[in-house]
Amino acid sequence: MVEPVGNQYVVARPVYSENAFGEEHKKVHRYHKTFLDHLRVCFRCSPEKAKKIATGLLPITSWLPEYRFKEWLLSDIVSGISTGLVAVLQGLAFALLVYVPPRYGLYAAFYPVIIYFFFGTSRHISVGPFPVLSIMVGEVVMNLVDEGTSTNSTLTNSSTVDEQKVQVAATVTLLAGIFQLLLGVLQVGFIIIYLSQSLISGFTTAAAIHVVVSQLKFIFQLDVRGCKEPLAIFCTLGKNFGQITKANIADLVTALIILVIVFAVKEINERYKAKLPVPIPIELFVTVIAAGVSYAFNFKERFKVDVIGSLGQGLEAPVVLDMEVFQSCVGDAFSIAVVGFAVAYSVAKVYSIKYDYPINGNQELIAFGLSNIFGGAFRGFAASTSLSRSGVQESTGGKTQIAGLLSAIIVLIVILAIGFLLAPLQKSVLAALALGNLKGMLMQFKEIGVLWRKDKYDCMIWVVTFLSAVILGLAIGLAAAVGFELLTIVFRTQFPKCTLLANVGRSNIYKNRKDYVDIYEPEGVKIFRCPAPIFFANIDFFKDKLISAVGFNPLRVLRKRNKALRKIRKMLKKGELQATSKCFICTVNGLNDSEEELDNNSIEELDQPTNMADLPFQIDWNTDLPPNITVPRIDIHSLILDFSAVSFFDVSALRVLKEILKEFVRIDVDIYIVGAHDGFLEKLERCAFFDDEIKPSIFFLTVHDAVLHILVKRDIEYSPKFKAMKVTPVLDNCYVPSQSPFF
Repeated sequence: MVEPVGNQYVVARPVYSENAFGEEHKKVHRYHKTFLDHLRVCFRCSPEKAKKIATGLLPITSWLPEYRFKEWLLSDIVSGISTGLVAVLQGLAFALLVYVPPRYGLYAAFYPVIIYFFFGTSRHISVGPFPVLSIMVGEVVMNLVDEGTSTNSTLTNSSTVDEQKVQVAATVTLLAGIFQLLLGVLQVGFIIIYLSQSLISGFTTAAAIHVVVSQLKFIFQLDVRGCKEPLAIFCTLGKNFGQITKANIADLVTALIILVIVFAVKEINERYKAKLPVPIPIELFVTVIAAGVSYAFNFKERFKVDVIGSLGQGLEAPVVLDMEVFQSCVGDAFSIAVVGFAVAYSVAKVYSIKYDYPINGNQELIAFGLSNIFGGAFRGFAASTSLSRSGVQESTGGKTQIAGLLSAIIVLIVILAIGFLLAPLQKSVLAALALGNLKGMLMQFKEIGVLWRKDKYDCMIWVVTFLSAVILGLAIGLAAAVGFELLTIVFRTQFPKCTLLANVGRSNIYKNRKDYVDIYEPEGVKIFRCPAPIFFANIDFFKDKLISAVGFNPLRVLRKRNKALRKIRKMLKKGELQATSKCFICTVNGLNDSEEELDNNSIEELDQPTNMADLPFQIDWNTDLPPNITVPRIDIHSLILDFSAVSFFDVSALRVLKEILKEFVRIDVDIYIVGAHDGFLEKLERCAFFDDEIKPSIFFLTVHDAVLHILVKRDIEYSPKFKAMKVTPVLDNCYVPSQSPFF
């Protein structure tokens, strides 16, 4: 019963062990579904289930009939036009990262958007090229295409280097889409949980560095061939600065001017976003101005700058895939699939929380998988989403993916009709625009200091991810980063911070005894807490920490006691230790038996419980013993193990735990386990954990229940009615029985 007293409460209840609580409060029997039950549910069909599956696979059927044309259409039109213009420029710019002609960036900004319109669950993200994915695809292109020759390439189905690059980019995109689709069909959207925010931040920052290095050749207009991973970034830097004297000054000046303008305007957009109705579309302005100036002053002929050239008109036929590429880029495609989904889902989740609507991770995998399959088949490259482009779509009033569809129409208009207007645009301008979109990712360096103050492990994950992705390349670096991240989880669980608890404020609250002054520790009682799962990898660490906490090794004490009993039996047999009515007298000063002689006996016998049934007296091991007999003294009689933070045990850990508990029981230390989660006792029963020494009665609900039980038990044992005898020295060689109080 709970009685409130002001801001306090008073609880009056019995001291509960798990058995006592179970007897007084009967559990409800619950039926747990078997695997066959889940299969029946999975394959059962009904009209409601069919409708749910249909709307799940085609989310457009759920939101399009409820579309508010009068309220949303105008906002979606404005948003779609604005986002479409940005998508055109980013598609052209990010094509340079993939090392394919710029027009294929328009395909990457068109096809995936159409597919996502039907299958996606987010209403606000803008699907299309993303710099991180573009640079990852570009690395595959550089690894598989030899720029030095078009005849000795690993690919033989194409006649030019550009066609080979397009074929590789499209193939790896299609394969990444297949991976995403399979993961979505298998309902493993939870894979995103293995990419922490720290890992994604470090990885995208490293990708930004790769983007910067890859764009140097366009900014300086140098003939630099790509390097293959790993260490490609250092090779590329060396080649760029080795030819720095050949740089085109016109391209360099143009790029620097545009970079300064873009960064300045983006800073204005960020600082005054609350006052601006829409962000200033600076990319559109500088592109129009740069293309017009380049055309008016004939930069291509006058300054020999590298321009986009003809974008062509119309859509191209599907790409012819090469199975050699499929076999060569499986690992890279999987990395691209995971990173693309992780980035897109993270951005989609931001808007779903902001506007309070659900998104489905598995359906998002299916949507992006189909988008990349379709986009790759029609010569595009990997698509995801970007926070900047999605920000434009949302901030300009976009309500649904109608805005995304309209942005795809804008891209289509450029592809079919007005692409020729961008022909005079310098590639250095596109490179500068690509770098301008990296501002947010490069600013993530500030997170290192924040993470170091918050959590050292997260900071290490960020740094290791960044360094591995920069040095080893994005695909290999991502695998190394995930491996390190999982390793930190192993470290956290394998080496938990075990503590000794004490009563704080004479209440039922138990905390780390090192953290408080007003603590109470019952004499002879140790309370040990482990805040992590206990399994095969950390059970030895748990045992070492427990031994360190209690101050002795129970197995060593047990063996010492059994050796001492052997000596005492020998002394009694030889008459060197005699019993009288009042005391026991040792008639010699020592024994000549060596430890080595005793150690030659079977070690299994030393590990058995001490047996004093054949002795004429009971021995108190914490008193002075006969000469030449030494046994470690222990100052505890009860040990409480707090398992309230232990989420699971495996079979290997249970086996070792049973051995540890038996070692304590055999040296007369009572063991109590508290806070075990529901079902733990049932698992112990299944594992045959209990026997004559380890019984279910050692389990209690809380630490306080166990402490009260110990105090009551010890008080009864040492009451005047109970005579506990031990051997106490009176003279040098005389030992008499006496009574021992508890406190």
